[in-house]
Amino acid sequence: MLAALTTGYDSHWYILGPAVEQFEAAYAKWNGVEYAIGVASGLDALSIALKAAGAGPGREVVVPSNAYIACWLAVAATGATIVPAEPDPVTHNLDPHAVVSLCTPQTAAVMPVHLFGQACVMAPLLELAEKHGFYIVEDNAQAQGARYDGRLTGSIGHLNATSFYPTKNLGALGDGGALTTNDAYHAQFARAYRNYGSEQKYFNRYAGVNSRLDELQAAALLVKLQHLDRWNQQRAMLAQRYLDGLDAVPQIALPHVAPGCTHVWHLFVIRTVYRDALRQFLTKKGIQTMVHYPLPPHLQEAFAHLGFKKGQFPIAEQLAQTSLSLPLYPGMPEGHVDRVVDAIRQFFGVS
Repeated sequence: MLAALTTGYDSHWYILGPAVEQFEAAYAKWNGVEYAIGVASGLDALSIALKAAGAGPGREVVVPSNAYIACWLAVAATGATIVPAEPDPVTHNLDPHAVVSLCTPQTAAVMPVHLFGQACVMAPLLELAEKHGFYIVEDNAQAQGARYDGRLTGSIGHLNATSFYPTKNLGALGDGGALTTNDAYHAQFARAYRNYGSEQKYFNRYAGVNSRLDELQAAALLVKLQHLDRWNQQRAMLAQRYLDGLDAVPQIALPHVAPGCTHVWHLFVIRTVYRDALRQFLTKKGIQTMVHYPLPPHLQEAFAHLGFKKGQFPIAEQLAQTSLSLPLYPGMPEGHVDRVVDAIRQFFGVS
């Protein structure tokens, strides 16, 4: 990593240079797509992908009701109408059945989020897209390396977005993101739009933005990409240790992987109605946990103007009230997993 950063620093080329080109080519190849376009963040990747898909005023985008707020912010950035769809309460991923009734002639895109690292069930969504003529824009920020029916997430939709925030399975040393696609026009649009809408310096085809993956982040990502598969395997082994150790605790619901889908365990999320008490207990034991996410987007102040009410999306609200993320990261000692498992079993009185 230090050698890669030194080389980048010494090159005196910090914006859209050889490291970005090399990383884009390497990531596209790894993700099984023709094109990858590096941008400044996952949020920018989503909003640019939606713009390429034609999202804007007068159009609609279907998004999960329980995802991180970035999905909703990306739609808002285009001026399109946010149309929330409830998730499958078991997998937490977008429920294709919930999407069917929400498709209209104004639908520009549906955004499946591969939440926590598990691939969404994509075939029904792709069939809907073909039937109604809209785009599928994958949010692959948490699932780099996951597969649906053997296909890598980030290669299935028409346009796809990912994040390289430092905590992601493939994380940079700061913010970063990318779009992936097999469509040459969409790649051309994204490549220009991220750079002030310009394909030729000082000549601007689109009213674009300044959102470019910088050279030093690309250099770091090039190194880390070589280790991603191994890190995902480590995550899977640790997750299985959690699953085995917590299977005998009836008061919690363990992660469920849908048929045909794989999970790269960006997060290991359990559900229990005793969430808050369990979290306090684990904190006292020196075990840090997180809640992803404590307040659904429809109840956030930022979207109060949309008029959604408490109780309108009950599955999203229930998940927000009961979900708890346990520690999991590549290199985590197995003994630490056992310590978490033992503490949870102690809390619930399971020997």
